[in-house]
Amino acid sequence: MAGNTFGKLYRVTTFGESHGKAVGAIIDGCPSNIMLSEEDIQLYLNRRRPNDSELSTTRKEKDKVEILSGVFEGKTLGTPICAMVKNEDIGTSEYNVLQNVFRPGHADFTYEKKYGIRDYRSGGRSSGRETIGRVIGGAVAMKVLKEKSIHIAARGNYDLSRLSDGKDEVDYENVDDSLGGIVECKVTGCKAGLGEPVFDKLDAELAKACMSIGAVKGVEIGAGFDVANMLGSENNDQMSAGGKFLSNNSGGILGGISNGNDIIIRLAIKPTPTISKKQKTIDINGNEIEVELKGRNDVCIVDRIVVVVESMVAMTILDFYLQNVNV
Repeated sequence: MAGNTFGKLYRVTTFGESHGKAVGAIIDGCPSNIMLSEEDIQLYLNRRRPNDSELSTTRKEKDKVEILSGVFEGKTLGTPICAMVKNEDIGTSEYNVLQNVFRPGHADFTYEKKYGIRDYRSGGRSSGRETIGRVIGGAVAMKVLKEKSIHIAARGNYDLSRLSDGKDEVDYENVDDSLGGIVECKVTGCKAGLGEPVFDKLDAELAKACMSIGAVKGVEIGAGFDVANMLGSENNDQMSAGGKFLSNNSGGILGGISNGNDIIIRLAIKPTPTISKKQKTIDINGNEIEVELKGRNDVCIVDRIVVVVESMVAMTILDFYLQNVNV
């Protein structure tokens, strides 16, 4: 299965299925002599884990990371770093009913058509649990970027009133639908000059990295789609002495190259596709059926996906830094 490796010089390959033995990542290209511990990675994995919120899945995993290679006496060796998280709260029997069913909104149908086989246990590689490998790669990248005084932080926003049916509070025990939202990510401390012209633009690669996250259906940089309703005089980021920009509609990137402003990215996150409302679909024989999906799924994944977004952005920025040694 191709398409599991991200990056050119900082390369991250994720592995594992949602209900397999383990998930994780192999990182190649991390600079040597970077202080790195399992706790450094665990801090980010803990943010991705389900929490006590009514919006989170009831599947409880410790997500305890184990570094298998690439680190010696607390420092990176410059050799491949392999880190994994064992799956423990698997409970695969509940997914047996999905063996011959294509769930609406999931990748079941497309995986079956492409490969002729699929892991029906919560989607296998297409499950959100695959993002653990991304967070491992991102945690290491952010450790390197911190030494360059580059910081990456994201936050999510969603409208819970969509789930309340006009009531004052959401009845979480009886919620039969799910909710999407917006994640905004900001990169501070990135100097001007990072990126490549034409096809390998910094914003193009950031958009690709973010769109590779399964739940992301839209990406905008800076003013994004609002530029369609602006005049040139409103959209242009005018400049003053010393190269200071008076606004940041470009989101910190001009011509595919960073301009020194904060890099601003916003992502549209789709609702979790597993819902208990009755939906029409087909089975593997093409017969029309109706399903009411059950399972341990998040009502809204926005809060948990924030660290995944930070990770993909961090890996992209670091990969460009390694390519642009003069920046």
